[in-house]
Amino acid sequence: MGVIETFNLTKEYSGLKAVDNLNLNVDEGEIFGLLGPNGAGKTTTLKMLSTLTKPSSGYATVAGYDIIKERDEVRASIGIVFQDPSLDLELTGKENLEFHARMYGMKKEDREKRINEVLELLSLDKWKNMLVKYYSGGMQRRLEIARGLIHHPKVLFLDEPTLGLDAQTRRLLWNYIKELAKKERITIVLTTHYMDEADYLCDRVGIIDHGKLMITGKPEELKSKVGHEKLMIEIENLHDNASLEKKLSSVKWIGGFKKVEGTVSNSHTVLEIEVDKGDRRIPEVVDIVRDSGVELLSITLKKPSLEDVFIEITGKTIREAEASEKDASKQDMRIRRRLWSGGKR
Repeated sequence: MGVIETFNLTKEYSGLKAVDNLNLNVDEGEIFGLLGPNGAGKTTTLKMLSTLTKPSSGYATVAGYDIIKERDEVRASIGIVFQDPSLDLELTGKENLEFHARMYGMKKEDREKRINEVLELLSLDKWKNMLVKYYSGGMQRRLEIARGLIHHPKVLFLDEPTLGLDAQTRRLLWNYIKELAKKERITIVLTTHYMDEADYLCDRVGIIDHGKLMITGKPEELKSKVGHEKLMIEIENLHDNASLEKKLSSVKWIGGFKKVEGTVSNSHTVLEIEVDKGDRRIPEVVDIVRDSGVELLSITLKKPSLEDVFIEITGKTIREAEASEKDASKQDMRIRRRLWSGGKR
């Protein structure tokens, strides 16, 4: 039995299914990521699992408790970090944690010990007496995570934990999340639309689009399903490349090759070669090119990414999916305005 299980979990708004018959199982102790564009249903899923909104149909259990019938037990078993900041900026870091711990009814001696533990865990102990309004964005995010851990939850929900942070701060926060998963021995469920974040952090990911869970699995397993690794070779056009193409066609471990669109010029061409275990094949490909009498300018290994998986599953990139969601939202708003104005433009 998973620490989180959903059974045809569905949420509708005015006939639109934000989450559509979600069946999900998250194991105890793993970091699980819901990956998808804005509007895919990630946040709505977290809201249902954390009892903030009731499902339209279906049900789920979190830490063994029913999210509808045992809401108090669920809430006592989880911590949650919302996408939007919710700290009191006029309190210190320690005071924010103190207030939250009191809300959970923690005894004074337990509160003090736990506050010190989570502050040290998130490297905020030096700034515990500083007003939160003077914290950096990354420090505030870490304090929100510390607050979510204060009552020893079994499950921690993180909704877009690094949204709006710079690249360096994002990577720092990733390391904190991995470290606390080990030290606290808790299950972490995070939502994200950052491919690299899901790839780096998650033991397993689920790709969700238009409210439907499309596929789940370990990042490496999913990436292995969408194709071979690829070697990108840049060659000079001063030679007859027919010999090279003939040799590439005869090699059994080459799955195929093609010219990359937009890279062919009078001086050079880039070929994309499908291979298995590309890092081991680089020397062999270099020898094939040289034996063909062709000048090799560069060679690069390109491995399948979660972006490739998403495109394979949904037929579009995350960016395109977000754009379509925005277009749909604008169209919906235009329709609403026309209805409000009695059909007049």
